[in-house]
Amino acid sequence: MSKPLISVITATYNSGASLDKTIISVLKQSYEDIEHIIIDGGSKDNTLEVLKKYENNSKVRWISESDKGISDAFNKGLEMAQGEYINFQGAGDCFAESNVIEKIMQEIDLEKDMLICGRIKRVTKTGELKYISPLDFKKWKLIYKMGLPHQALFTNKRFFQQFGNFDLDCKYAMDYDLLLRAYLTFPEVILKDIIVSEWEEGGIGQGNTTAVLNEYHRIKIKNHIAPIWLICLVDFIIKIKYKKSDE
Repeated sequence: MSKPLISVITATYNSGASLDKTIISVLKQSYEDIEHIIIDGGSKDNTLEVLKKYENNSKVRWISESDKGISDAFNKGLEMAQGEYINFQGAGDCFAESNVIEKIMQEIDLEKDMLICGRIKRVTKTGELKYISPLDFKKWKLIYKMGLPHQALFTNKRFFQQFGNFDLDCKYAMDYDLLLRAYLTFPEVILKDIIVSEWEEGGIGQGNTTAVLNEYHRIKIKNHIAPIWLICLVDFIIKIKYKKSDE
């Protein structure tokens, strides 16, 4: 039986200093049925120089042009993707080991398994460990937070066909919004106790906690995942929690 093709999508902008290690970690995977799609937003640094190094590699495809943000870049990646499962890695993120995808894809039923998720390490730019994500996902926990880190999540392309692509109105939590669209008929999540990716700190959300939480709140209401009073209560509690942690 042929293995499912995996499409790894990376959206990047002015990340030439960290992009190379992400590409290398994809190409080092022992799992052969893989492609890496890189969507660059028209970078002004050395990103194009990095990308051009892989012009003759059949597993790497890329475009560089202006876009409307990360959601737009992800959607462009989905249009280019040929894989049965989609995974997203940011520039600077990298797979934890060379056999990670081989492990993730063991005993997977392509026709049934919509969401497969492992764990991530959150690391500083110098490689220092900040935390490892837990493996205790329950659907109801989505009312509080994302719960399924996209660097460790492999999404069957049929999920996008059923629930749509990323919302251009989402600047920070486009992956969370996509999951909430599926809330009422949420598929089983196949959880695997495997460290999939090292997620490098930084990104568009860093230093913008209030904006991120406001977007979380907005998309919870938009997707009708709970009564508005409960969503507002959760929003209040979460913001109090983050305010105390910042003091």
